[in-house]
Amino acid sequence: MLRGSAAMAKLTPLFSILTHRPFLSSSDSHSPSLKNTINHRILPFTTSATNTLPRTPDSSPNGGTIKLSSKARRKAAQESPEGILHKKLSHCSKSGDVLQALSLYDESRKSGVLLDLNHYNKLLYLCTVQSGGDDASSASHLGLQRGFEIFQQMLNDNIQPNEATFTNAARVAAAKEDPEMAFELLKQMKSVDIAPKLRSYGPALYGFCKRGDAAKAYEVDADMIESGVMAEEPELCALLEVGVETRNQDKVYEILHRLRAVVRQLSESTLKVVEDWFNSEYAEKIGKSEWDDEKIKEGFVRGGGGWHGQGWLGSGQWKVVHTHVDEDGVCLSCNEKLVSIDIDTKETENFAASLTKLACEKEPKANFNHFQKWLEKNGPFDAVVDGANVGLANIADFSFSQLNYVVRQLRQLSPTKRLPLIILHVNRVTSGPARNATNKRLIENWKNSGVLYATPHGSNDDWYWLYAAVSCNCLLLTNDEMRDHLFQLLGSNFFPRWKEKHQVRVSASSRGVSLILPPRYSIVIQESANGSWHVPTVSSDDPDIQRKWLCVSRSHKNS
Repeated sequence: MLRGSAAMAKLTPLFSILTHRPFLSSSDSHSPSLKNTINHRILPFTTSATNTLPRTPDSSPNGGTIKLSSKARRKAAQESPEGILHKKLSHCSKSGDVLQALSLYDESRKSGVLLDLNHYNKLLYLCTVQSGGDDASSASHLGLQRGFEIFQQMLNDNIQPNEATFTNAARVAAAKEDPEMAFELLKQMKSVDIAPKLRSYGPALYGFCKRGDAAKAYEVDADMIESGVMAEEPELCALLEVGVETRNQDKVYEILHRLRAVVRQLSESTLKVVEDWFNSEYAEKIGKSEWDDEKIKEGFVRGGGGWHGQGWLGSGQWKVVHTHVDEDGVCLSCNEKLVSIDIDTKETENFAASLTKLACEKEPKANFNHFQKWLEKNGPFDAVVDGANVGLANIADFSFSQLNYVVRQLRQLSPTKRLPLIILHVNRVTSGPARNATNKRLIENWKNSGVLYATPHGSNDDWYWLYAAVSCNCLLLTNDEMRDHLFQLLGSNFFPRWKEKHQVRVSASSRGVSLILPPRYSIVIQESANGSWHVPTVSSDDPDIQRKWLCVSRSHKNS
């Protein structure tokens, strides 16, 4: 958040940025230049005039105050001119109707409606919407023409911008093919203590990459890293592509390893960029024909296996093949065996600690602390079962017999032959199928053996079975792909690596129920000691569909 007038004063250099962009000047009557808008002067900012809420009728004609209930105040706000404008702009946002939004804006200015931050952010977002077709293209052009006029008016009105405001303004700049301005807006945002998000960097980064300005793109990337914002596949793909185009072998190598660490399996579009690099004439000319085997080994030990980070090895043309890898991790093209990459013990401990912290924030703390004490007393376990997920795998009604079958299968796999920990919500063990006599006996046996934990009312089972599996460092049986908001909160590239090595899935069909164990190798970009690369693609969740791999190799001659 901005901190009072002192923070707002930091925004004054913004005007010099905005007023030195030729594209902002326009003969269009609807798009006056910002030089005219600010009348060649820097406007002071204060926080006292900030409009953040629509006006609500809560005073009487004679000057007295009428106390309204919360419901009445909400209704009054919704029916006020500002509230009606909010609703109409929301409809425009959903439909991408730029022209209607601009018309509403002009009408509101004429009629004296007080626009707040939400209004302006919606308008700025719509000014960046790009649509197809001649009419839509004309509307998009008009939106871009008026985007900074609206942004400037917002500043004139002393509305404090937030991250969304700056990001949308940067998108307008990028759409006008001015990534420099987009980057300056990002710096302004940081200067007033607004933390940038990944989306904040997109306009400048993609703008420089599109232009082929690798140096500036890498500068934006460095700023992103400095701000603690982690690039994801789209950003890394753009950086990789500009590195390929400019023949920057060191950057291509660096980005490939960042993709290995963050993304692991590549989409088809990113894979195409990787292929373009290895198929290029320039890539043939780079690489060491001789190298130090000891340094390569040291690199493997430091990284836990699967990569060495010592640069391009080998010489000559690369052989690029689309292929598959068998269940033992052997490439069907070059016969090289892929490895299972170690997970650092300290990382696991840190992850368990962050998981505990998040769970206690989201769950009733007493409930989760009780579970931790119970687990400490009854654990550790060789496996944990997401009971609800397994009991409903491929069937409409919860089945205790199906759950029991896979529990016994896991017991056979256990080195200690102990039953796995079964996590079920309390409703699952007290009602419905749990009242069946056979199921009752099964539940009692599990309880007496200390392997069943019933999560209390109001709790989310996911926190419990995930924490148990991570803290016991054991197998986790669930078909949950763990991609929803809860797991995104974990925000760590450790999680997909842990999941790959520990998650067991259940396959239930008319042929019966079977377990799908973790692969014997890591499904991640792997760099070999002989200089070859193996790149996995994103696969279907269907275990019967084989994952595609890119095998890249060439002749190698070492001392």
